[in-house]
Amino acid sequence: MKKFTLKKPSYEPRDPSSYTINYEKLLNEAQMKAVFHQKGPALVIAGAGTGKTRTLTYRVSRLIEDGVPPEQILLLTFTRRAAAQMLERATSLLDERCQKVKGGTFHHYCSQILYRFGNKIGLSDSFTIIDPGDAEDVIQLIRQPWQSEYKNERFPSKKALFHIISTHLNKQVPVVDVLEDEFKRFQKFHDHIIEIEQQYQDYKHANGLLDFDDLLIQTKFLLEDQEDMRAYIAGRNRHVLVDEYQDTNRLQADLIALLSSKFNNVMAVGDDAQSIYSFRGADLNNMFEFPERFSDTSIIRLEENYRSTQQILDLANTLIARASRKFDKTLRSPKTDGDLPGLIKTQDEREQSQFVTQMILHMREQQIELSDMAVLFRNGRDSYDLEVELNRSNIPFVKFGGQKITEAAHIKDVLAHLRVLYNPEDEIAWNRILMLIDGIGPKSAGELINWIKSGGQNRVERLQTASDKYLNKLKSLLSLFGKMKPVMDQPGELVTFVNTYYIPICKKKFDDAQKRTEDLENFEKIAAKYTSVKELLEDLVLDPLDGTAIETEKSEKDESPLILSTIHSAKGLEWHTVFMIQCLDGVIPSGYSVDDNEQLDEELRLLYVACTRAKEQLFLTLPLTQSGGFGDFFTNPSRFIKDIPKDTLEPWMLNYEEEDENANQLEDGNQNLRIDEGS
Repeated sequence: MKKFTLKKPSYEPRDPSSYTINYEKLLNEAQMKAVFHQKGPALVIAGAGTGKTRTLTYRVSRLIEDGVPPEQILLLTFTRRAAAQMLERATSLLDERCQKVKGGTFHHYCSQILYRFGNKIGLSDSFTIIDPGDAEDVIQLIRQPWQSEYKNERFPSKKALFHIISTHLNKQVPVVDVLEDEFKRFQKFHDHIIEIEQQYQDYKHANGLLDFDDLLIQTKFLLEDQEDMRAYIAGRNRHVLVDEYQDTNRLQADLIALLSSKFNNVMAVGDDAQSIYSFRGADLNNMFEFPERFSDTSIIRLEENYRSTQQILDLANTLIARASRKFDKTLRSPKTDGDLPGLIKTQDEREQSQFVTQMILHMREQQIELSDMAVLFRNGRDSYDLEVELNRSNIPFVKFGGQKITEAAHIKDVLAHLRVLYNPEDEIAWNRILMLIDGIGPKSAGELINWIKSGGQNRVERLQTASDKYLNKLKSLLSLFGKMKPVMDQPGELVTFVNTYYIPICKKKFDDAQKRTEDLENFEKIAAKYTSVKELLEDLVLDPLDGTAIETEKSEKDESPLILSTIHSAKGLEWHTVFMIQCLDGVIPSGYSVDDNEQLDEELRLLYVACTRAKEQLFLTLPLTQSGGFGDFFTNPSRFIKDIPKDTLEPWMLNYEEEDENANQLEDGNQNLRIDEGS
């Protein structure tokens, strides 16, 4: 037998002068170390504003310049937009080869593996991915017998049950531990919850459904159970790059180990100081345990901040130094000339709102765009009083941290019709569309679903043979399905057909139907960008769009609006000027966290994230009194800012200006602000 020995490609870094990109000129020393890390695992601890996106982008380019096939690079991020932006930047730096890199979210990448290989572990070829809202609806169907049995007791709601089940799976801890940590009041129902979880899993399997957790769990099972699959998939991932590693849960950390098991070239980039998503299952321990999980890990620290002034970073460094568990790092900035962050204590919430509003107007007169300023807060309700004052002053604003467009009932109604067309086994979607029809309630919908399940044919075709009792009511729906079938590969056309059918229903169902109709019309444009129903449904579930026309559309000819946002929704963003309002004990930190050291640390990290969004100006505000059910009461400043030195966080004093309305409100030379009494 003749033999031929193939030489292994080295993919070694070349002489710096031979690269297309001048890496040495464009990157600092720590970034260079990360970009040119060659083999084995690496943990990049990237402080806020230190260029982690830039580092990952240049690493992709460098690997390709050294001959690594782009198809063998896997870039995992927490939004598909983040991956797309990195690859677009890499393409503009290098060339079109960067577009061949595999990039996306954990859930998207896992879904692609399961669509291709899921049949090896018994999954349907056309499974539907359901979002948390649909998952809760399934659980509601299953929990009804127990709800009736315990009608005089507080049985866990569908939302609580879904959270318990999801936390148990994501954190890979027993249900009993989740109940002990978060739901002591439901410990007596432990056995029932276990049974509900099993029925929930059986229901999904029978109806060709997978929820978000299943995408990770089933992929992990496939890779662990099928050695040939693990060898094949991991063998196609010569380099695995992971963004925002501090936000990974236990399942995701396990998947990363499996996906990189062939070459062990995994680079995780994250910042323990920005770990703020434990409520979603994120496990900060993944950061600290990375060197143990991956032996011979190189640790690289990015500490040079390109966003904020040193004065803002001094406050951020002071805050995070108080965390009980952290990687040591100190952010530094070349921008050494800046104003100290300001601490503004107001009499009450109204005065706090007046200060923020008038300072925004003052900054606007200094040529700072409204859209380059943001007001951040711990909870959505914290901005209600400010919103009134902003409206009074005719300042346009947009608020983030609310509902996703795909969580809105009218959009879910339209999507349910597409889901039935794509996966006729999807009972939740069937139930939703049948319940929209006049004369069909929960009982009738259930009867119809059981009837169409009993036939061997396609469920849409089966519906056409319903009894006269139902057929009259179903005529319009069946006509819609008839129009949709020929354009299955044109999602824009499909949504147009559904909208024509659904908008009259929408007008009967909702008081604000006009605004919802605008959403539906906009949704047609979104759908028209897709070439398949599968891709549309998957994208909207795995990477849902923010906001609706009701929330985000600004008036014509108006300037770009001011940003109001929860801290969680602001992560990763930046503005010239940031106001952090309601810096009170019981708000930040939340009253629920004060007896738990881990949760208290996370609240501290939240404030750190808020402060590091600011580039030039940062204001922390708090009202000294608040109104409650028993009248006014005195507040306590957040414990995180109580003892911060004045040369790091500068107190301001507010004065009222009554006589000279044309006086410059901000007095230079000292930190006083004049407030117009009539505002």
